[in-house]
Amino acid sequence: MTFEIGLVFSIIGIAIILFFTEKFTIDTVSIGVMVTFLLTGILNIEEGLAGFSNPATITVAAMFVVSAAIFHTGLLESFTHKLSAQAQKGETYLLLSLMVSAGFLSAFISDTAVVALLMPAVIRLDKTNNIPPSKLLMPLSFGALMGGICTLLGTSTNILVSGIADKAGLPAFGIFEMSLMGLVFFAAGLVYMLTIGRWLTPNRKAKTDLGESVQLGNYLSELVILSEYGQINEPLYKQELFNKFPIKPLQIIRSDGRKVRVYPNTSIQEGDIIRINCDKENLEKIKSTTGIELKADLKWDEENITDEDERLYEALVTPNSFLVNKSIKGMNFKKLYNQVLVIGIRHRSDMLDSLLSRTALRAGDILLLRATEDSIQSIENSEDLLLLSETKQQPIKKLRSILTLVVLALVIGLASFEVFPIVVTAVAGAIALIMLGSLTTEQAYKAIDWKVVLMLAGVLSMGAALQKTGGAELIGASIVDTVGDFGPRAVMSALFALTFLMTNVMSNNATAALLAPIAITIAASLQVDSRPMLMAVTFAASLSFMTPMGYQTNTMIYTPGNYRFSDYIKIGTPLNLLLWLVATIGIPFFFPF
Repeated sequence: MTFEIGLVFSIIGIAIILFFTEKFTIDTVSIGVMVTFLLTGILNIEEGLAGFSNPATITVAAMFVVSAAIFHTGLLESFTHKLSAQAQKGETYLLLSLMVSAGFLSAFISDTAVVALLMPAVIRLDKTNNIPPSKLLMPLSFGALMGGICTLLGTSTNILVSGIADKAGLPAFGIFEMSLMGLVFFAAGLVYMLTIGRWLTPNRKAKTDLGESVQLGNYLSELVILSEYGQINEPLYKQELFNKFPIKPLQIIRSDGRKVRVYPNTSIQEGDIIRINCDKENLEKIKSTTGIELKADLKWDEENITDEDERLYEALVTPNSFLVNKSIKGMNFKKLYNQVLVIGIRHRSDMLDSLLSRTALRAGDILLLRATEDSIQSIENSEDLLLLSETKQQPIKKLRSILTLVVLALVIGLASFEVFPIVVTAVAGAIALIMLGSLTTEQAYKAIDWKVVLMLAGVLSMGAALQKTGGAELIGASIVDTVGDFGPRAVMSALFALTFLMTNVMSNNATAALLAPIAITIAASLQVDSRPMLMAVTFAASLSFMTPMGYQTNTMIYTPGNYRFSDYIKIGTPLNLLLWLVATIGIPFFFPF
């Protein structure tokens, strides 16, 4: 091993640790890796910055715009309104319809967007059909992930590996080249989720046992005791408020800032902030108690927030939201979102040690908001928060919907018949949709997930560094030496396993960018076609079921579904193993060596 190879391995090793710990955002780490390669001289300027001009990066950015245009027309909202009807036919039929719908949509538009579209409707089935979100949200996420591997456009990972292949002098992937094998994966996963997976999926409703320190489905919120409160200086066990409502006091912060533990004899004093664990419905009732105020997002905000024209809403912090790692107080949430107030947070299943206003938000957190019907529109139009509560249905713009579908068909059709490369049709389609009024230029810029674009540009430097220094060849040779005696199918199977294990603890795109060049090197070493090796990396990088942080959609459903980390291990591990077996048998059949 040369010094340069050792240096590259060290830089990539540190990057993997940072990806796993999530201390910094993935785009920050990716660009940091690229800059490090430039500073150390591993890559020159042209090589280091090549990711920004890579067709894969540009194609992904353009497809974000095309996907957004479809949603802005309101065309896909019909999917959400059919879920209740499917629920009447039984849970099995509902699961089948939900996963097939998510898979079909994800084959052509962002799987994250698909889950964002269907999640609110799935959550509302708990009230309308008594089906808890925990039974449906994991199948929704998994269905979207498996649908995303059925076409080139399904995920950015597919486009990324295709771009790496093209740059290496190999044929780029066709739009539907992955479809047959992708459908085999989808069918196997669907059968699993309707049988074993359905049995393993928790049937978890919000608990009401006040003996638990944290109740699933509840919010951590804060009450302020005003001078009008009728039981000031009386002990907790005599307080009608806590005897009447199923709420659990967790901590009391006195007016002088002292934190007091909660005991039955602890007295309630004027100015106290009482941190409680309570569900949405009872928080709505508590607001009418005289002398009690639900604490808003700003510590100094003394405004009463119990106006009759206001109601409570729930909104999810999306994976790529700029709110991640920011506090409610620090960002001035009320001013940012048109007088909308945060009065509670569900922070997965963890306890929060700091005041709500100072709590750093995480992807997947659910905010309990108080707002008027007009002010909540600022949340509904936000790319950083997904409104889970029911709102007015947006009208479908029929003419724009038809034009948008025509443009999408042309983007796919012209690329499929190789009239133009996908990067050309995607960019042309994005521009056409803006000119046709399907979305504005400003909406197009907001639709592009710049974190993903920057991440792609950065992670491509890892593969370039491995190839230039001979690191890819060294790793490839090690894999071949270990399992090469068993034949190329065994090597491909090992590569698939390595990919899905890595993608469960770090970004799927980073995993693909790291292993795709190695797959090409392995194929050359074995003197076989590189296609099955590349497809193994491509498919496995998106089949992330074993952890909530393995893929964005898994993160999104964590809190709304009341899931635990162990649920992903218990349900996702058998599914990953099943698809590993399917890949070992199927990939060489569709993509011969």
